[in-house]
Amino acid sequence: MSRWSVLVFSFAMWSVAIAEEAIPLTLRKAVEIATAPEGNTKVELAAEAFLQAQARSLQARAALFPALEGVIGYQDVTRNLQAFGIELPSIPGFTFSPFVGPFRIFDARASLSQSVFDLSLVGRYRATRSVVEGAKLDRDWVRQQVTEQVARAYLAALLAEGHVEAAQANLVLAERMLRLARSQKEAGTGTAIEVTRAEVQLAHERQRLQIVQNERARAHLRLLQALDLRLDAQLQLVDRLGFQVTEPLSIEQALEMALNNRADYQSQRQRESAVRMQYAAVKAERLPSLGAFADYGSIGPGAGQARATRTIGFALRVPVWDGGRRQARQVEVASQLRAEEIRSRELRRQLELDLRIAFDNLRSAETQVATAEEGLRLAQKEFEQAERRYQAGVASSLEATDAQTRLVRARDNRLQALYQHNVARLELGSALGAIDRYLP
Repeated sequence: MSRWSVLVFSFAMWSVAIAEEAIPLTLRKAVEIATAPEGNTKVELAAEAFLQAQARSLQARAALFPALEGVIGYQDVTRNLQAFGIELPSIPGFTFSPFVGPFRIFDARASLSQSVFDLSLVGRYRATRSVVEGAKLDRDWVRQQVTEQVARAYLAALLAEGHVEAAQANLVLAERMLRLARSQKEAGTGTAIEVTRAEVQLAHERQRLQIVQNERARAHLRLLQALDLRLDAQLQLVDRLGFQVTEPLSIEQALEMALNNRADYQSQRQRESAVRMQYAAVKAERLPSLGAFADYGSIGPGAGQARATRTIGFALRVPVWDGGRRQARQVEVASQLRAEEIRSRELRRQLELDLRIAFDNLRSAETQVATAEEGLRLAQKEFEQAERRYQAGVASSLEATDAQTRLVRARDNRLQALYQHNVARLELGSALGAIDRYLP
């Protein structure tokens, strides 16, 4: 057994051992792992941002509800009347002390306050609700982005797997051509240079196999990183690169679908709506607000001598002048609103651009797949004819080697075309905001 055969056999045994512990993984299972609550760092951060937005909304809502507070206090007091501007009369031969006390005060009281009418508080709460919806949509958009990222990594790993399989088939083919060249030389119908040419081709295919195996290992590592799994885990990819017919869709239908489904666009519209509500809330600060307050408790020199007291009232606050702060906030928020409107318009233009590019890429990829399939069929037919002519002695090995080279290139072209088609489908699904429907 040659040294190369020993290496191939050792690698095969190692592959079998690894395969026994490998994790079978489909594309949809990979997406499910990555988009789980703890499956990807980006997904986790988006979920935390959503929780923070919810907490801020609850804080804004709290201003609309009653605030109840309980206080228990005890004081032992001494006062200097002169400190308050009180001068006691002086009597010849007798002096009044300016100090009063000590005396004790015990007060146990519950206080209640409630906003009755304040449009600015209502506007701020509505704005935070819109922010929460935007954060939820941001979380959905992050999941779509992670889905696309993982799908691309999975497809790249499938392409690497396909290159390894093609390289192995090319190696078998090169070994067959070498055996044929040697048999032709032994029969006297071949030459030594034809054997050498076949050996050079075989060495090239062996080197190519090593290269694509290394590329496959790197592709698996990138997929494991995208899935946030241990980098020493072994994967067994279940799916294979294939061609799927895409349902026909006009650009007008696609644009309407994207405007309704794209989470990033809907999130941007929610941000715009939130700033608009915030602007209305700032304007409402100029309006009067009405609040109610009440307290009830016991006060006295001690807990045993305390008597019940209460206070009930309303307060009408009328803004008059605050040094121009409200006006400055209104100008600032108005500028923020215009900025969000500009972002919405620009995102809509980008969305339409993404759709048109995705449609063009998909049409091009479909044509490439059809061309590559036909090229592979013709290259296979050419090689079979060249091999028969070489075996019959009516052609040299050079003709067969050229046909073999074109067959190898045709296999690579087909794999690349299938990969580009699947990537184009992903891009279209991402542009439409429905990437799950376009997963292979």
